[in-house]
Amino acid sequence: MDSIVILVASTGNNASLAQVFEKSLNERNLEVHSIDLCALDLPMYTPVNEEKGIPLPGFRDAAAKVQSAKGLIVCAPEYNGSMPPVLNNFIAWLSTSTDNFREHFNGKTIALASHSGGGGQNLMTSMRIQFSHLGGNVLGRVAVLNNSKPLNQQTIESLVEGVLR
Repeated sequence: MDSIVILVASTGNNASLAQVFEKSLNERNLEVHSIDLCALDLPMYTPVNEEKGIPLPGFRDAAAKVQSAKGLIVCAPEYNGSMPPVLNNFIAWLSTSTDNFREHFNGKTIALASHSGGGGQNLMTSMRIQFSHLGGNVLGRVAVLNNSKPLNQQTIESLVEGVLR
């Protein structure tokens, strides 16, 4: 069975947004894995830390889930006009964990979503650039929520359908 991985790069509103995606996927009887990047508590990626080896069994399990997934949904807040450090760090560890830095993302459909205090558009651009560079097929439509822009269930369903195609 194809699986979908939801990368959750924050707690609070983005974790709640990830649950909305998870519910939609579960209603389709799909295998879904939500990975709380904050809970992984990975050490900062540096060449010195890389020499020490791949961190923690939790990372290995998360990497295997991303590797075997049909598609990904990324729920992350905008940090200083870009991606949150926990997401960048996870991607850095993934991209150095095999001989092919694109291995975990190449050819996978990726949906982007954010609940952020700001507009979120800089985050969307940053994630689109990075995931495209890693070989992902990033959907054109995104979900951007904030305190004045509530959840649009039609957008959620459209993104889920896009990842499943």
